[in-house]
Amino acid sequence: MGLREQWAETLMGLLVLILAAGFLVYSLSVGGVGRKSGGYEVTAKFGQVGSLAPGAAVSVAGVKVGTVSQITLDPKTYLAVTKLNLNPDVKLPSDSTAKITSDSLLGGVHVAIAPGGATDDIKPGGEIDNTQGAVDLFGLIGSVIRPQGGAAEAAAPAAGETPAASAAATAPDSY
Repeated sequence: MGLREQWAETLMGLLVLILAAGFLVYSLSVGGVGRKSGGYEVTAKFGQVGSLAPGAAVSVAGVKVGTVSQITLDPKTYLAVTKLNLNPDVKLPSDSTAKITSDSLLGGVHVAIAPGGATDDIKPGGEIDNTQGAVDLFGLIGSVIRPQGGAAEAAAPAAGETPAASAAATAPDSY
């Protein structure tokens, strides 16, 4: 192997390392890791957060305006206390509603905020009082597939039939 081939391989390796470093810097700047957003934080309490996790998006009208920074449990109320870090240029009315919604049927959730009509804004460190927690899709689908009221409806007498006639009609024949 000649000296010229060694220099070509060294140069190619250096080029690969420079490109890798460039992609790393780009991904960190786009992802928001390693930089301070300069936003403000508000709190929202939910009865059920589902699979919501820190880092999830917060959106208004489908536009990302912040991220979920922290989720903790309030030991007194057993509500999930969610801290939302919002962009500083987004001012939300004080009667806004926060709702945990699914990105798709396969999973992934985010917080969607519907602005209210109040004239005053939520202050930094404030709380969004109107919230709607996550919906358990599998439980909802299961309740549609297996209705719980089926046995009670089958045991009820038909319209216009007295309970005694209904019992006589369903009693086994005895000789």
